[in-house]
Amino acid sequence: MTPDRRLLAPVIAMLALTGAVSLGRAEPGDAEVGAAQAWPTAQIPTRDSAQARAIEARITTLLARMSLEQKVGQMVQPDITYASPSDVRAFHIGSVLSGGGVWPGMKMHTPSSEWLGLAESYYAASMEATNAGPPIPVVWATDAVHGHNNVFEAVIYPHNIGLGAANDPALVEQMGHAIASEVRSTGIQWAFAPAVSVVSNLRWGRSYEGFGDDPALVSRLGAAYVRGLQGTADSSEGIDADHVMATAKHFIGDGATRNGIDEGDVAVSESVLRDRHGPGYYAALNADVQTVMVSFNSWNAEKMHANRYLLTDVLKNRMGFDGVVISDWNAVGQVPGCSELRCPQAINAGVDIIMAPKRWRPVYTNLLVDAKSGVIAADRIDDAVRRILRVKLRMGLFDRSPAISKTGARRVSTVGALEHRELARRAVRESLVLLKNEHGVLPLSPKLRVLVAGASADSLPRQIGGWSLTWQGDKITNADFPTGTSIYQGLAAALRAGGGSAELEVDGRYSQKPDVAVVVFGEEPYAEMRGDRRDLGWSTTNPADLAMIRRLKAQGIPVVSVFVSGRPLWTSPEINASDAFVAAWLPGTEGGGVADLLVAPSTGAIAQDFTGRLPFAWPLSAVVRADAAAAYPVGYGLSLKDLPLAAESLPEVSGLSGARHRSQTVFFDRGPVAPWRVFVGDEDGWHMELLKESATSPDGILSVRRADHLAAGDALHARWNGGGQAQLYLQAGGRTDWSEVLKTPQRLAFSVNVHERPTATVTFRVECVFPCGAKADITRLFRVSPLDQWARVTVDANCMAAAGLESAKVDIPFLINTTGKLEATFSYIDLEPAGPEPPTISCGSS
Repeated sequence: MTPDRRLLAPVIAMLALTGAVSLGRAEPGDAEVGAAQAWPTAQIPTRDSAQARAIEARITTLLARMSLEQKVGQMVQPDITYASPSDVRAFHIGSVLSGGGVWPGMKMHTPSSEWLGLAESYYAASMEATNAGPPIPVVWATDAVHGHNNVFEAVIYPHNIGLGAANDPALVEQMGHAIASEVRSTGIQWAFAPAVSVVSNLRWGRSYEGFGDDPALVSRLGAAYVRGLQGTADSSEGIDADHVMATAKHFIGDGATRNGIDEGDVAVSESVLRDRHGPGYYAALNADVQTVMVSFNSWNAEKMHANRYLLTDVLKNRMGFDGVVISDWNAVGQVPGCSELRCPQAINAGVDIIMAPKRWRPVYTNLLVDAKSGVIAADRIDDAVRRILRVKLRMGLFDRSPAISKTGARRVSTVGALEHRELARRAVRESLVLLKNEHGVLPLSPKLRVLVAGASADSLPRQIGGWSLTWQGDKITNADFPTGTSIYQGLAAALRAGGGSAELEVDGRYSQKPDVAVVVFGEEPYAEMRGDRRDLGWSTTNPADLAMIRRLKAQGIPVVSVFVSGRPLWTSPEINASDAFVAAWLPGTEGGGVADLLVAPSTGAIAQDFTGRLPFAWPLSAVVRADAAAAYPVGYGLSLKDLPLAAESLPEVSGLSGARHRSQTVFFDRGPVAPWRVFVGDEDGWHMELLKESATSPDGILSVRRADHLAAGDALHARWNGGGQAQLYLQAGGRTDWSEVLKTPQRLAFSVNVHERPTATVTFRVECVFPCGAKADITRLFRVSPLDQWARVTVDANCMAAAGLESAKVDIPFLINTTGKLEATFSYIDLEPAGPEPPTISCGSS
């Protein structure tokens, strides 16, 4: 498992700098090695039909004609960015994928017609005659996790957590079918959905991909999602041309990693793994899901991608799964003894397709070598390929081009269809959970003058979340969703229709005093890894939201708070300060669904009511504990019909010990935290952004790449070559105000691992629009730090203010500059309340 970064030892003084404390591994606990027979057998639809028998006979004939090269090609899945139709033909590639933030030609606004054309090109290439054996159609997979979310103008639905709050299997099935329609209209036939994770720790950054913490709820909705994507007919009769293959993921236990660390270790007994984390898979298999994706996580320190017991003995043999088991993105590289380019252990454990997005050619070559040498047995190769051919035959891929509809005509795009938008808006309405409605402030009269405030009010990226055009849901704007409606736009339309008005002021400073304020706030977009949290404290790290709510209340303005997030967070102070509080989750592109419940109809009709109920308990503390009390339990949710009594105040103690209970501003946590971005620069150009995995300053002096510290890609490895002045820094798009934060003792902190000592002066700077700022010579720190050990550095932020930093204008909170050689890795950069230990760098130190 990856250790919790809270265990990092603070550095006490620069001259006594030490590395982080030794991090021991927790014992796996009561893991037992049980017989596979203890796991249930899935009630998969019968395979005794004439069509099912014909499919198996055809597979046998095809296998006998296929060359080994052709079989191996079926077992490798590259990304469309790195494999062309001609590659598919030459290497007999069986499947391709478009991962999060991947588009044809890497053009975000590619129209659906071009997606369809590319799908047709891949298919045509795969069906060309070859001397290697019979033509085998390629299948294209995509991350359609809450809509066809890589495709411009597609409808984006609420993430699974919102669907869990709605708890409406019929709605989820309809949604799945609508998504399948949009996916198939672009020529793609395979969706990597649904996730059937049972989330046990909301610190996990993928919590919003889970329907809830109840295995029964996850099972109901997961099965409905599969039926919607694939259709209700069992696969022995085939999956028709209006549906797609579904994927149950990520097998197994991904929602139960220790401390909620993504890709971490699941230290539970086999009975807990089976009875708590298995039911979603039993239900998905019963709904005849055709593919299962393996999880990055470990189970009691064994990587799932190498766990033959669970993949083969349990999933395939005991449960009876006869479809395809696919690896996750380059995940085989985490198996001990493996690399991303070669991992026979994963194939031998039961993985049928290796997802190798970029460097797929050496994966193909090594797989072929291992097959020829017997490292991977011939019958294991044939079993994998039989499964791949089976799902392709059930999909009818041998019989028709993906560009052809079931009527025989060329497909017409359904991307962004009006009926899909209406369905998504209904899903938003059903997902909203009303936690507080003091004195019946909701629904709002449509005749009111309403102030709409908060950073999430008019931000489609914030209300949609991760896996939305881009992987993390970042680097996008409202303009990238031209058919979407923000929450503010929905409210404005509803109020205009009733004779009222809406004024948008993100900071809550109005031009004319409103009758009521709707404050919409919450998390920035994120996806896996970068969404992991240290704790569940919202109020502890985002004081501006609470300050705005309290300021408006002090002016006699009722406040309705709408919290947009991928999970419940500790918001007790905001709830107490608000007249009404709504958990909106991540509603997607149809923000009008929020207005449908907040604003009464202008016609005098009865207002639509809140029916959503909490799929997770709402925390009473920012600390995650198994025995923690809840502010609101699972299943809680008010109706407008409930008596509008005064709500009891929640305790406003976060539960965080020491300095952590106060405000903390985070700049880099498993990636830059918006609005902060990473830049490198030298005298040939000071402003080159790190947009992907690596960047080099214009003159080549400084190279920076994403590196691993406590999780994959959570750090920045920087190497200065000594060729001149160069710097690594974080910068926001504009100035930020630290005035309120610095009213209490604060420290700017970062973790560092020195690999090569500096040959020239190293300067640390915080800037407030250059040349305004403060700096410190930290050369000695890098020269005395033990090499290749992590340490935590703290800088007295109040000294920076004394040295000339204008706290209301900060635009660069972290900058390292040198003219000499230096190699170091940096991670977890934040501004946090001062603790009892002295800072590494204090006033006057250098």
